[in-house]
Amino acid sequence: MSWLRGKHVLLTGGSRGIGPFIAEALARRGANLALSARSETGLRAVAEALKPLGVRTVVIPADVAQPAQRAMLVRAALDAFGAIDVLVNNAGLETEGAFAATAWDRVRETIEVNLAAPMELTHLLLPQMLERRSAHVVNLSSVGGKSGTAYDAVYCGTKAGLAEWTHGLRQELAGTGVCFSTIFPSYVTEAGMFARFGVKAPWLAGSCTPQQVARAVVDAIERRKVEVIVSSQALRPLLALAALSPALGDWLVRRLGIVEFQRRKAGAPALPVQPDPSRR
Repeated sequence: MSWLRGKHVLLTGGSRGIGPFIAEALARRGANLALSARSETGLRAVAEALKPLGVRTVVIPADVAQPAQRAMLVRAALDAFGAIDVLVNNAGLETEGAFAATAWDRVRETIEVNLAAPMELTHLLLPQMLERRSAHVVNLSSVGGKSGTAYDAVYCGTKAGLAEWTHGLRQELAGTGVCFSTIFPSYVTEAGMFARFGVKAPWLAGSCTPQQVARAVVDAIERRKVEVIVSSQALRPLLALAALSPALGDWLVRRLGIVEFQRRKAGAPALPVQPDPSRR
């Protein structure tokens, strides 16, 4: 029997993208769901689709960019279920484009949704999780959180912060019964932020389906996995190489066309290339 059966899950970003896929995967394992996102209409459509699976679902519209609504969300979820066994921080914004041309309000909103919201929701739920000594927090990061990508620096920065915060908290709370997992999807096809562009990911960067991400979330919870990279390519050697030699990693992503791919995807103008003085 799945550990998830009968457990109560709070899932953010539950109305679209990979959220409904994660919700279905959790419901198929018997978990009850508190679904949250800004769109009440979208949440109710997801809840309706889950009815045949026989689990309890509650819909809690909230904008996690707003601190007051984050507190409201946690209160509503606890009022509905009495306790939250699993928190899945899935809500996210991808702020693409040239950093210098990006409005600061948009940068700040991305930080609030991608980093501050998971931190605060976890902070609000931790006391009851620690008291019961049995809970799990899953944070949806990105391969970009392992290695930053051009024209996606804000998104990658928030996802890297999310991953390293989870890493530190996992060490801090080891042995308490509260487990932490980080999921690192590559370019997600079919649904979500990347899929809307309708372009094919560079071969080396890899891709994955929303169903694969959803399975990774469930697997991480049931098997207590601390980190899962979800990709069609074996990315760990490339990530390790980039970590050992950042300059070589930068050269590789330029040489393999990933920087240019990101620029075109973001619709950013090409920057003038300055000659390297060392090569004169």
